[in-house]
Amino acid sequence: MVVNMVRKIVFVLAILIGQVIFSTTFAQIRGNEVRVVVSPNHNDWRYALNEKCEFTIQVFKAQNLLQNVRIDYELGPEMYPDVQKKNILLKDGKIQVSSSLKKPGFLRCKVKAYVGERVYEGMATAGYAPEEIKAYTTAPADFDAYWANALAESRNVPLEPTMELIPERCTDKVDVYQVSFQNIRWGSRTYGILCMPKAGGKYPALFRVPGAGIRPYYGDITTASKGAITLEIGIHGIPVTMEQSYYDKLFNGALWNYWEMNANDKDRFYYKRVVVGALRAVDFICSLPQYNGKALGVSGSSQGGALSIITAALDKRVTCLAAVHPAMCDFMAAQYDRACGWPHYFYKQSNPDKNQLETSRYYDAVNFASRLSVPAWFSWGYNDDVCPPSSMYAAYNSVPSSKELHPYLETGHYWYQEQYDEWNQWLWRQMGLN
Repeated sequence: MVVNMVRKIVFVLAILIGQVIFSTTFAQIRGNEVRVVVSPNHNDWRYALNEKCEFTIQVFKAQNLLQNVRIDYELGPEMYPDVQKKNILLKDGKIQVSSSLKKPGFLRCKVKAYVGERVYEGMATAGYAPEEIKAYTTAPADFDAYWANALAESRNVPLEPTMELIPERCTDKVDVYQVSFQNIRWGSRTYGILCMPKAGGKYPALFRVPGAGIRPYYGDITTASKGAITLEIGIHGIPVTMEQSYYDKLFNGALWNYWEMNANDKDRFYYKRVVVGALRAVDFICSLPQYNGKALGVSGSSQGGALSIITAALDKRVTCLAAVHPAMCDFMAAQYDRACGWPHYFYKQSNPDKNQLETSRYYDAVNFASRLSVPAWFSWGYNDDVCPPSSMYAAYNSVPSSKELHPYLETGHYWYQEQYDEWNQWLWRQMGLN
């Protein structure tokens, strides 16, 4: 199940990249003729504890209500439905179902509709006092000391940066480089795409951290053209300008399920190198003579959302962060039958590995969120089944610094154009680019 979720993330990102690269003159598949619409009876999808939420389920074809459709649906807390119904006939094209929650969280109605030989899906998720959701995860006593020591040790390794100009990607305003620098030990390198304004002067910087998966990167030329240094990294210690087939082989080979590698040992866990690499990336940005030393934002979605929180919490040179549907939030919630963040390590595990439980506490975004001291912008959708909103609210509600949340209710593990624009415009304002 986790693998399928990750592939969904990669697929969504591939679509977004494809929309940038390919001309609009090429025909594209867009949406389905049949849509399953699940509508809560509150426009804001918000409910008081114990208040009944009534979901209306309808199936449309060519924007007209489709009658005599058979559906399956499940209803209950996200990831833990307590009602499941099969083969329900919608004689009049619609049905209403209802339930409620006694504790803060999210109530989800998921539907499958069978039309011809195809299956179509829809869902809606109602929030019950989400601002009251508390994290189950707690930080180990040596959490701060552990990360301070890890970073101090890594910084004994010189960066030894490299910069390789990519002429075909450069514009009249921006030079584009593939860069690398040493990470956690000698010979271990992080690679990324640096976009640098051509005009002389000092600039703010934006650090973009990646979602899960393995892929090439193209850098943020748009923000750089507005007058900022941008760095987008990969996390796997390999060049980021290869063909996608190269990364596919790694994803299905040596890096299969990389997020689970050594997950029972905090010192050998795959994400230790990833976290340290993000901080070394900040070191690299700050070493650039063109950086103004004043404004440095970090941003990402999903895995990148978690890494944004982590980076901003651990490095006080970061001045702001913007995270969309952050992953890796409140792993421990699964032990209490509440939705946990991707990669859902302990989901429905009655007797999880104790060492893995302990390791997860050093990497849970909740424990970094509670240490944030800079302005933070967040956005997600209630229908996210990769990073459930309960897990993300657990992190958001832990943030002590200035923060703002911009939910786009209907979205799942993707974003709308309006959401994407709002995300970038907030970052640009923080860097003085608007």
